[in-house]
Amino acid sequence: MKNKNWSIDLEHEPHDQDKALVIEDGLKAVEETAPGCYVNLVTPSAFGNPESYLGERVKDRFREAVSVSYIDQCGCGGHVLRVTIKY
Repeated sequence: MKNKNWSIDLEHEPHDQDKALVIEDGLKAVEETAPGCYVNLVTPSAFGNPESYLGERVKDRFREAVSVSYIDQCGCGGHVLRVTIKY
C-alpha cells in the first residue's frame, strides 16, 4: 500500500500498444493507493484523453470511494488522470 501521493507511468512499452493493459494496471495502482492519497495515472498519447476509457472504469469499480480528474496532457504527449482515494 502506498501511503503517499505518487505517479505510475503507463505510457511506454508495453502499455503504449495495449489499452487493456493500461486499464488493468491503472486499476491495480488505484487499489495500491492509501485513503487520503492520490495516484497520477500517466497514459499514452495514442489513446487520447483517458477519462472515457480509464476514468469510467475507475468510477465503476470504486464508486464513491474515489474522485477522478483529468489533469492535463504532459509535455511528452501522455495524459495524466488523477485518482484520489477518499476512504
